[in-house]
Amino acid sequence: MGRTRWMLLSALLLGVAAQAHAQSIIAANRRIDWSKAGVIGGIPARTTICATLNPGATAAQISSAIASCAAGGVVYLNAGTYNLTAGITFGAHNNVTLRGAGPNRTFLVFTGVDACAGLGGASICVFNGNSNSGDAGNWGNYANWTAGYAGGATTITLSAVTNLQVGSTIILDQCNDGLSGNPTGATNSGCATGASADNGNLWVCQAINVCSQQGATYLSRAPGNRNQTQLVQVTSISGSGPYTVGITPGLYMPNWRSSQSPGAWWSSKKPITMDGVEDLSIDNSGSMAGGVIFFFNAYNCWVKNVRSINAYAKHIWSWQSAHITVRDSYIYGTQLAASDSYGTDNLLSSDLLIENNIFEHVATPLQNEDSVGVVQSYNFSVDDYYTKGGATQWQQASSYHHGAGDTYHLFEGNIGIALTGDDIHGTADFITAFRNYWNGRDPAGGSAGGKTQQTNPVQIEAFNRYYNIIGNVLGTPGYHSRYEWAPATTTDAGSASSSDVSIYTLGFSGNEGKYWAGPPAIPDDPFTKTSSMRWGNYDTVTAAVRWDASEVPSGLGLYANPVPADHTLPASLYLAKRPAWFTTLFGSVVWPPIGPDVAGGQLLAGLAYKIPAQLCYENTSRTAAILNFNANNCYSTAGPTPPTNVRVVH
Repeated sequence: MGRTRWMLLSALLLGVAAQAHAQSIIAANRRIDWSKAGVIGGIPARTTICATLNPGATAAQISSAIASCAAGGVVYLNAGTYNLTAGITFGAHNNVTLRGAGPNRTFLVFTGVDACAGLGGASICVFNGNSNSGDAGNWGNYANWTAGYAGGATTITLSAVTNLQVGSTIILDQCNDGLSGNPTGATNSGCATGASADNGNLWVCQAINVCSQQGATYLSRAPGNRNQTQLVQVTSISGSGPYTVGITPGLYMPNWRSSQSPGAWWSSKKPITMDGVEDLSIDNSGSMAGGVIFFFNAYNCWVKNVRSINAYAKHIWSWQSAHITVRDSYIYGTQLAASDSYGTDNLLSSDLLIENNIFEHVATPLQNEDSVGVVQSYNFSVDDYYTKGGATQWQQASSYHHGAGDTYHLFEGNIGIALTGDDIHGTADFITAFRNYWNGRDPAGGSAGGKTQQTNPVQIEAFNRYYNIIGNVLGTPGYHSRYEWAPATTTDAGSASSSDVSIYTLGFSGNEGKYWAGPPAIPDDPFTKTSSMRWGNYDTVTAAVRWDASEVPSGLGLYANPVPADHTLPASLYLAKRPAWFTTLFGSVVWPPIGPDVAGGQLLAGLAYKIPAQLCYENTSRTAAILNFNANNCYSTAGPTPPTNVRVVH
């Protein structure tokens, strides 16, 4: 066998072995196959230019060029500054790339917006043209979902298929746990009002002052209480009523069932597909667009090598979309610096990939709301800027869960501040954090020593359950002095001072490790801690890697996780091998970069190396405090090199 063939076979076998070992660590119903996230087949490298525009072109002219571009073409914006008094729209036109000469050469400066379905507007709108949305009560088409509920199922039965086509995307939902539905109703949207009692295990809930502080005021199909969702694509339709509908991917959650009146709803048009924005800079300082780039009813679309500056609220916003990729980009600043100040915001979306980005001076870099199966990986975050009410000491996490129904997300290889799963709008389940370095304390802003409130590497609030926290490096030496802070009862008063210096704060119903006293009060949740798996994490309080079987929920009646047979961890939970992009022009980088089996790293206890995004951040010049960013000046696509400085931990 030739050397090349042997190397390829070896890489394939190593990838298969890594995935198999990942499966042996996390129980099947606590994880999904994350390798399919993002644009299916990857972002295409298009070379056919259908139109070239120069500075002075208007937003309308750019939008017109997109509308006229043949499939697979590129609308190219030459270097220079484009002052745009309106937003750019893709106009429901598929298979077009909007590309600049590089984010340090092509500058789009917006002072106006495109309405983009009337959901807050956008500087660049990627939208299929049919403005159905669940929270507005105009979800479009709907059907009762009458059979096919098993986890992994790729065939379901629907009562109607009006305007449904092969290639359509549909949103599956059901009534929240403990609330009866209306199985005989024509719309199957109504669920019982009020709130159910905690069932003691998987509890999908959004009820205000029961399981959430504010309730889910949007997103679930009106009139609400349908927060368990998954967005899938239709692969086949057969029958004459009821109808057999093929879907991809298969069902993720293990608790779909007829008692909760499951249903489906969809747009009258297929999603907009295969559109991308690349190689340009967007300045939104003079615009009040809700999203800088807004994907709505989109599928297989992307953002690559984009610099986005000073969003009014959200930089890259995905709503009712799937398989969106955001990579190799730089996200800086938000005008509001408080609520809705998000780097990426994933609303009612599935199977997104947010990879190898830099987030700076953004309140919440990685936000999730009612989304499923999102991979957020190898991103570098710094200065999570938050000033609401003058709260300069309040710390926002770099990785966040903020909506009822967030499930099966993977955070892997990120370097930033923290992971928070809050109970502001409702519950989240089956979230995995793997090989991240979270220092727990933003060194930027606040007092001389950094921020001092809500300074945990990991904070998971009440009724967020079944988390998997594996192989992470956590904490700040000299600041964190307590390993964990968790309620002993459902009415534990808590203590902010104890919480703020803890590595983990788990199960409190209020912010900053305290009881939500109301009125009415929300119970604390000791089961948040006992349902979660912690394995192979290093923390600065114990100054050791913990392989503690008591922190593995092996004895649960539902969704238990066996204690792993050994201390070996795979390099990744979604990549079969080191990716080609995992290298820089500033020197070699180590794969995997973070974890208990890493030695000699530049960061905490040698257990973490700088990832490519951090090296890009540190080696890029600035103008007016903002990076002169271009991914092509940072990252190389050279082939993988063997891992170095890796040790096996027993």
